[in-house]
Amino acid sequence: MQLFLVVFLVILFIIIATVKFKIHPVFSLIVAALCTGLSMGAAAAEVLDLISKGFGETLSGIGLIIAFGTIIGVFLEKTGGTQVIATTMLNAIGIKRAPLAMNLTGFLVAIPVFCDSGFIILSSLNKALSTKTGIAKLVFAIALASGLYTAHVFVPPTPGPLVAAEALGADLGSVLLYGLLVAIPVSLVGYCWARFIGKRLSPELVETATQEEVQDTTVPNKITPLAAFMPLFIPLVLIALQSVAKYPTHPFGEDTVFTILSFVGHPIIALFIGAVLAMFLGRKAAQEQRSKWIVSALKEAGIIILITGAGGAFGAVLRALKIEQYLQLDANAALLGLCIAFLIAAVLKTAQGSSTVAIITTAAIMAPLFGSLGLDTDMGKTFGVLAIGAGAMTVSHINDSYFWVVTQFSGMDVKTALKSHTLATLLQGITAIILVLLGYLLFS
Repeated sequence: MQLFLVVFLVILFIIIATVKFKIHPVFSLIVAALCTGLSMGAAAAEVLDLISKGFGETLSGIGLIIAFGTIIGVFLEKTGGTQVIATTMLNAIGIKRAPLAMNLTGFLVAIPVFCDSGFIILSSLNKALSTKTGIAKLVFAIALASGLYTAHVFVPPTPGPLVAAEALGADLGSVLLYGLLVAIPVSLVGYCWARFIGKRLSPELVETATQEEVQDTTVPNKITPLAAFMPLFIPLVLIALQSVAKYPTHPFGEDTVFTILSFVGHPIIALFIGAVLAMFLGRKAAQEQRSKWIVSALKEAGIIILITGAGGAFGAVLRALKIEQYLQLDANAALLGLCIAFLIAAVLKTAQGSSTVAIITTAAIMAPLFGSLGLDTDMGKTFGVLAIGAGAMTVSHINDSYFWVVTQFSGMDVKTALKSHTLATLLQGITAIILVLLGYLLFS
């Protein structure tokens, strides 16, 4: 009880500190990490070591990705590339369906790509589409974030569901098929919430982008749609090819092609290539102008990186508490077992922030229990993976690096993000577990 009380109080502290007292998230997250570790009796040196490692390990995976992704976004904006992309998309799908297009685009992108990386790459479209359509920036941000987030927790080869399927002995093809059946309507719930909340929040929180926001510098060169799309889609294609190459069947073999795809498809290399392609769009601008754009992008990335790292530090301290050891279970019904899997993943996700960690940890906890729960059938294992995924998206808030990526790249303050993004993930998680339970009843 003491452990769960501490976790509850520190999360409450972060919310109050950032929302009410406007304390910068970097400071509130570090204070929360320190208080959590010390209050549970850990030595000061141990807590500091956890914070340092959590900060460093988080940024080792996403720090350069954020920097390169920000450069892509800034150059697309400054050169008018986002204008070209927005016009091309709107011509293809129609103005009224633009937020839905972003939602479904995010869903597809997140199947091979981490949702953080996908949002960083695609978020530069939101301002341009907002200007073109007159629809609030927040609507596009939440629609995109919801689509990315859904595939991230349900559809292999995203690492979370992939590892969970292996841990539980579920058939990967079955997880993919039924995962899509659950995930598509869950993604659309996020889109519907985006449209709903965009109409309910006060106008100053949901303003549309201005022409100045989208492109405040004119570059004397005309950009083709192909050139504008390349900095976005080349990294996505490379990352997707790496995921396919690493499938257990090794469709590209295990020699030269595999080695090349493993290298160029690494998110850091793929995003670096995207950044180079984006900078090429501004080749006709003055050197001094291009240098200013790069400096501007790195300044913007620095703030996001610090917040993301602080969130990782807080998560590392929480993970060291080994919350899963205190969850003693005794159940003998399949539906109840699916609900238990959902609740464990939801508790772990809400407490420590990482959906992938929540999925992997919950799968390890639940695997020995599936026999007694009546879930050791093919469908039981498949829907067990999906129940864990549903819990792992409930909810994304202040200790989740994705929350800060969505918030900072969309220009939202914390209060607005909690009302829009966090509530979207709550509704998606609840919808998902309902669909999982119904799916199990129908197909088992």
